[in-house]
Amino acid sequence: MAGAWPWRLDVSTLPRRYVAINPDDQSLSIEQDTSPTPGQGEVLIAVAAAGLNRGDLLQRLGLYPPPADASPIMGLEVSGTICAVGSDVQGWQVGDAVCALTHGGGYADHAIAPAGQCLPIPAGLGMEEAAALPEALLTVWHNIFQRAAMQPGEKVLIHGGASGIGTLGIQMVHAMGAEVYTTAGTADKCRALESMGATRAINYREEDFEQVLTEDGLKDQINVILDMVGGDFIQKNINIAAADARIVNIAFIRGFQAEVNFAPLLIKRITLSGSTLRAQNFEQKAIMTREIRQHIYPHLEKGSVKPVVDRVFELADVAQAHDYMQSGAHMGKIILRI
Repeated sequence: MAGAWPWRLDVSTLPRRYVAINPDDQSLSIEQDTSPTPGQGEVLIAVAAAGLNRGDLLQRLGLYPPPADASPIMGLEVSGTICAVGSDVQGWQVGDAVCALTHGGGYADHAIAPAGQCLPIPAGLGMEEAAALPEALLTVWHNIFQRAAMQPGEKVLIHGGASGIGTLGIQMVHAMGAEVYTTAGTADKCRALESMGATRAINYREEDFEQVLTEDGLKDQINVILDMVGGDFIQKNINIAAADARIVNIAFIRGFQAEVNFAPLLIKRITLSGSTLRAQNFEQKAIMTREIRQHIYPHLEKGSVKPVVDRVFELADVAQAHDYMQSGAHMGKIILRI
């Protein structure tokens, strides 16, 4: 582990390959510059793999600009080996294998990450699987376990069950003692999600999830809902939610606007909230990371929670990887091999 005096590497001449966005037509290309130098509380990671997220596609289109202090390069999560550490870094040293939530910059062969957002590679997982963890782990932990304060024995509904967040979230909720329901877009995906721990997976293309859950005796019984869909799902979530339920929106794939009857919100004392991970500060993310290591890593180490990787693309094929994500055909995470 790192001592009181951090080890430093002069990376000012270390070459870096990265994915650049052409501002005129949003095409992607592989460019080269020099690697960034880790600052206070940061590490430099020689990247082995990077996870794709929908935010990357939106950033490419100019619809999700990075914060002013973030790297302009896409990529929010990576796995690899620490090759340099900045000042005031405790607990990590050069040579440690990690997966990490970055502040952008993950689509590159070297990336900076805050030390507090690094996690060890769980036993039994390779670099590509580990790259699928950080964004989904922190998103699920914050929204279901911190914000919604899920308790064992409660009933949880996760929309978008076949996504990276959904597949990991179903396993985490199941492992932590709650009953989990989900929605997905094909029968095959629904069967796979039930094999991961979902009590019932509903094909939203063929069935109305509100009607199905009502027929199953679950109207007014769902304690926690994680929704990345929005649109017409907003009213249905409120309708099936239990008294004192907590509904958290993390995206609005079907739209930000909907006509909603809020009367049940008052009658059932429902808490309706939303969040994005990227907008939260480093200390908040460091707290999430520490809690995940304490509560979820034991399940990762014994294999009861495991990332689902759909496909791995080479860095040069990043445009194809984006097209595949946009198609919605994937199940779990899409990974770039760096």
